[in-house]
Amino acid sequence: MSANSNPSPATETAVLGGGCFWCLEAVFDELAGVTTVESGYAGGNSADPSYDEVCGGRSGHVEVVRVTFDPALVSFRDLLTVFFTIHDPTTLNRQGNDTGTQYRSVVFCQTPEQRAMAESVVTELGAAKLWRDPIVTEIADAAPFYEAESHHQEYFARNAGQPYCAAVVAPKVAKFRKHFTERLKRGSAG
Repeated sequence: MSANSNPSPATETAVLGGGCFWCLEAVFDELAGVTTVESGYAGGNSADPSYDEVCGGRSGHVEVVRVTFDPALVSFRDLLTVFFTIHDPTTLNRQGNDTGTQYRSVVFCQTPEQRAMAESVVTELGAAKLWRDPIVTEIADAAPFYEAESHHQEYFARNAGQPYCAAVVAPKVAKFRKHFTERLKRGSAG
């Protein structure tokens, strides 16, 4: 490495569940400072679950996204701000018509600092009374992440015209774009 070369920036990881992973992935893919987003499963009681096992509620896993980000460009707090804007953290085990523990609102904290930040943000949001009902988002310890099957990765990008994507994912992406215009990656549609 030459003296003028900059090393790759250090990245951090966040694992978040808030309904269907297609929605979360589509939003976080457009957030400046995010380097990768992978759909997957976490928090269950078996290794390497399948989509059918998770969606059937048999594995105990949650549909999640693993977000890799550059903390010099976007903070974990910023990620949480987006997360709490694009899903309903007051509905237990459901987001819209998606029901079951696999759709619960959860932050799998990768470090003690993430736990402290997540707890602080939930406390602040609760005190602000932005929602009529209390926040039920689970603040959990890190859990093994299992990448979802390949056809679930970048699902919205490849299937925007599919009825579920048009009715559920697209409105969440539009809400994100409206609220976080200044945080969009260059080239993200507006």
